[in-house]
Amino acid sequence: MSSHIHLLCKGTNGFVLSDIIRDFKKFTSKKIIQTIIDEPESRREWMLEYFQKACEHLKKNQTYKVWQNGYHAEHIYSNKFIKQKIDYIHNNPVKDKTVSSAEDYYFSSARNYSGLENDLDVVLLDLF
Repeated sequence: MSSHIHLLCKGTNGFVLSDIIRDFKKFTSKKIIQTIIDEPESRREWMLEYFQKACEHLKKNQTYKVWQNGYHAEHIYSNKFIKQKIDYIHNNPVKDKTVSSAEDYYFSSARNYSGLENDLDVVLLDLF
């Protein structure tokens, strides 16, 4: 989605989910800002200003803020629940009317589950 991301993930090998999300946000924030700076983009100044203004209320000295604080983790308790969440994630761009079919959204694992080409490296779950 253009304004948010949905992930189905878990911490393994002693990694804690909150640390994974923190590191993900830190890494992707730096990459997003660097890409905006490096790539010719007509909205460059607007985007950088937007992310700078997001820092104005922070006590911590920070130049850009890409992600909101927090995340909405849910405990996975069954394969049926996993399937429900994957269906929700896949159909989110359809509900938003960004695409008419989940597989048409290029940055969705729906493409992987449909056997279509995708730049995302996704571990497919055989729950269906």
